[in-house]
Amino acid sequence: MATAVAGVPAAYGDVEGVTSRTAALRKLARDPAAVIGAVIVAIVVVCAVFAPLIARADPNAQDLTSTLVPPMWIAGGVHSHPLGTDNLGRDVLTRIIWGARVSAIVGISVVAIGGTIGVTAGLLAGYRRGWVDAVIARITDVQLAFPLVLLAVAIVAVVGPGLWTVIAAIGLTSWVQYVRVVRAETLSLREREFVLAAQAAGATTTRVIGRHLLPNVASAAIVLGTFEIARAIVLESSLSFLGLGVPPTTPSWGGMLADGRQYLDTAWWTALFPGLAIMTAVMGVNLLGDGLRDALDPATS
Repeated sequence: MATAVAGVPAAYGDVEGVTSRTAALRKLARDPAAVIGAVIVAIVVVCAVFAPLIARADPNAQDLTSTLVPPMWIAGGVHSHPLGTDNLGRDVLTRIIWGARVSAIVGISVVAIGGTIGVTAGLLAGYRRGWVDAVIARITDVQLAFPLVLLAVAIVAVVGPGLWTVIAAIGLTSWVQYVRVVRAETLSLREREFVLAAQAAGATTTRVIGRHLLPNVASAAIVLGTFEIARAIVLESSLSFLGLGVPPTTPSWGGMLADGRQYLDTAWWTALFPGLAIMTAVMGVNLLGDGLRDALDPATS
């Protein structure tokens, strides 16, 4: 909990912060859709973190004698390849598990980059206003004038494909979403009594923003961040599908989908299961985000 500044009460909401968070968690736990989303997200995270332990086989191991083997419940399938193999004899299930690592890294990293830039810019624009707000608003308008997917594709095409290039490209195009939300919240908060009292007590801009404004825009930023994770997963998959994402030696759901599209008539599983992985992961993040939005909204408490 934040401390008081020269006799000024702590940041707005800190007195009941623990109670509010507990109530939000209880409300989230009572939402079946949010619980399902949390379980899906947890499974993706576990697969990403423990991929070497869950799938002990090499995801790039090729067996040209076992190409396009169907899933084990279809005639011709084998138990050693539960979801079948691709055109190079690589196990589909193993590659899906390893692909979760790429999606998780991209999603978390993109939110860290975009959220840090966007929240900082939104707080400065909303609190300082004046020329600071005008400059940030113009930069935001310029970036919003370009389709985000096209901008990310252009960055990757110029710099070259790669995991960290994809993360940087998506992260540097996602910060504008945070600016608009955080700026609107800050414009409202800057007129509240606790901020005016802190200013009257001589608190610096950094202290007012860090100790009084940031904790109160965190909920909105967290909710937005969950939806941005889903968007980042889709964008990374799209770039990998186009051959502009991670290298082919790194298993990714978008790359698997691209490899399997030419076998839809004869080996549908090579494209279906990676597509289902993308859909399920994005659905789980969105369900969790919806639950967080409802749980953290005071109007629904």
